[in-house]
Amino acid sequence: MTERIVVIGAGPVGIRFAEELLPLVSEGRATVTVLGAETANPYNRVLLAELAVGEASADELTLATAAGLPGIDLRLGARALRIDRGAQLVELADGSDVGYDRLVLATGARSIVPTLDGLDTLGPDGTGLDTRLTAGVCVLRDLADAEQVRAVVERGGRVVVLGAGVLGIELAMLLADAGAVPSVAHFGPMPMPRQLDRGSASILSTALASAGVTLVPHTRAEGVIGVEGDDGIRRFRALASSDGKRIEGDLLVLSCGVRARTELAEAAGLRVGNGVLVDRSLRSWSDPRIHAIGDCAHLADPAEHLHERQVPGGPHGLIGPGWRQASWLAATIAAELDGIGDADEFADEHPGVVVLKGELVDIASAGDVSADPFAPVPAGEDAPGIAVWADPEHGTYVKMATRDGILTGFVAVGMPRAAAELSVLYLRGGELPADRSLLLRLDDPDADVVAPAGRDATLCICNAVTVGQIEDAIDDGCGSVAAIGDCTRAGTGCGGCRARISELLHARAEAVA
Repeated sequence: MTERIVVIGAGPVGIRFAEELLPLVSEGRATVTVLGAETANPYNRVLLAELAVGEASADELTLATAAGLPGIDLRLGARALRIDRGAQLVELADGSDVGYDRLVLATGARSIVPTLDGLDTLGPDGTGLDTRLTAGVCVLRDLADAEQVRAVVERGGRVVVLGAGVLGIELAMLLADAGAVPSVAHFGPMPMPRQLDRGSASILSTALASAGVTLVPHTRAEGVIGVEGDDGIRRFRALASSDGKRIEGDLLVLSCGVRARTELAEAAGLRVGNGVLVDRSLRSWSDPRIHAIGDCAHLADPAEHLHERQVPGGPHGLIGPGWRQASWLAATIAAELDGIGDADEFADEHPGVVVLKGELVDIASAGDVSADPFAPVPAGEDAPGIAVWADPEHGTYVKMATRDGILTGFVAVGMPRAAAELSVLYLRGGELPADRSLLLRLDDPDADVVAPAGRDATLCICNAVTVGQIEDAIDDGCGSVAAIGDCTRAGTGCGGCRARISELLHARAEAVA
């Protein structure tokens, strides 16, 4: 019997899942329908900032086309309106419906729009999923938002970014490099507070200031000031804070975090927390025929948390874990159709490493780096081992946290090779060398070691691609970062590993010469 699989969501995770199901489709064991609310070909949202500043083209962001998914029914401009669990149907906004035996929710997340005086909502956008805002205000979540940013960048305009998380800081750096005038307003004393400690944040702040990015800390945004033009349209002119600050600009980009899209699931009676609640088989707690993956999935054990009102945890917010969920679920479905039961539970063996993309400064961070090495330790507690290297004059900083010698957290600024090695050790749960200074020497400009952790080291965290796989692709004729991406998928996620891939290409070319 042919399994009818319907996927709601044509973003990176939904498309990866569909790609992994191609063998089942070609063998006639499953039909796959992918429903995407946008009319454009599926694209990688993670790289929208690069598109907005002209560093990437729309073709480079494209994930798939109908021709590239043979046998899969890819429906664009098809917004899911309702899930009828009893009839096993997905009802669409155009009045049609699609039947399923298995439904996979890959609806992703929406940007959080804060409540600000003067920020108007102007009705649904072109997809019907989100709301249009006051002219000159966007969230940089789709192609239309990228076009708004691009128009301001091309004339060297002023862009106010509200929020100093990873995406907000990345965007500000790209804007400055492209010739725009960015200001980043944020609540709190330092940028990227979830990833950085005080020392690394200070180094980053200095680098941003020298590049032309204005940081406006301790900003409690209160309102949007708009001016009505001759055409009668009210447009953004300034962001106002509760202490009287007025940050003027031609565009306001809201970078205030995201929230899982769970409306369809909630309306269908599925249990949700910080996302659609799924167990270790990525099945909904409420309906075994429904799965959730990616930024809309909240993985938690129902045996432990079923009766709790607030279930701890939530989506990763990173593309890599979503892709691994997609691949695992596709393989599990294939095994079930083959009659192979007792599949292993999903377990993500790659804890998150956050890499800040940008030409101005290299930053990588993972785990908890908040511990102060000089703080007193309460009686009965074991403090983590902390090693710190700081050279503010040259913009370099490394902090490493360990337990029994095992790396449990790190942050590295301005030291890309040390960051790469620390990322590998963190992902492996490895021990740091007894002489921590060995890691610092990796970034000696005269050093000729490109991949100190060897061929088995994971270079592309999003797609779990190793140094050895990339070296083999180069030996097989891949001569560019794009070609290696086509061959191995490395560099096609967040893009944070592209500089390392380029370094390997140059090293291989020099070795051949």
